Amino acid sequence: MVSPDLADEEDIVKLIIPNDLPDEPVLKAYVEAEVYDKEGRLIDYRRQPLRSPTGWLLALMAIPIIGTYQSSSSSQASSVLVNTLGLPSQQVTYASGAANVAWDFSIQLGAGTQAFSPTLNSLAAPIANGSGAGQLSYGPVSVTYSGTTIYTYVTVVNYSSTTINVTEVGLIGTIYIQYQNSSNAYAYNTYTYLLTYDTFSPAISLPPAAIATFKVALSFSG
Repeated sequence: MVSPDLADEEDIVKLIIPNDLPDEPVLKAYVEAEVYDKEGRLIDYRRQPLRSPTGWLLALMAIPIIGTYQSSSSSQASSVLVNTLGLPSQQVTYASGAANVAWDFSIQLGAGTQAFSPTLNSLAAPIANGSGAGQLSYGPVSVTYSGTTIYTYVTVVNYSSTTINVTEVGLIGTIYIQYQNSSNAYAYNTYTYLLTYDTFSPAISLPPAAIATFKVALSFSG
């Protein structure tokens, strides 16, 4: 366990990389990372503005503006859901059924780099969940809300015997469409999107037994 008193505000001020961007009226977002060694000492802290929202995130941001409501007489999804996000135009296959939509978020870390594109849907070299060479043990993802800001956290541990370098991070969004199938049984389909893609330079190094927490914060306004 990491003792909270081992990392006070002065430690963080010494390690912080100030990269806040001005004039972000609609979306202000950042990525944050804290790394502790096996003794619980803070050895690295990063906070940098999120520079690469993908088209999937922009499409989701547009939904409150464009709207996805369809009249009660329609069983077809709106065009932004079908054409941009690739969701089905009609999901329910049981005559009197209805479909529900659920959301989930996660954070994926990687050890590669790639040129950014708004259509990216994966990291260059995702770091797998595990305790073997080149793997990190991912803890449960936590998502909290404060006003118009969404915070997504994950804590990872390096149980391997070698240092692991993290060079990329992505916020993953998952949409679950829950519905009744043709047999009137519960079913669901899953759609996964890479919402943001950012890199760390220099890489964030996790020595053996290190613990790190990564956070992606999205703040909407305007």
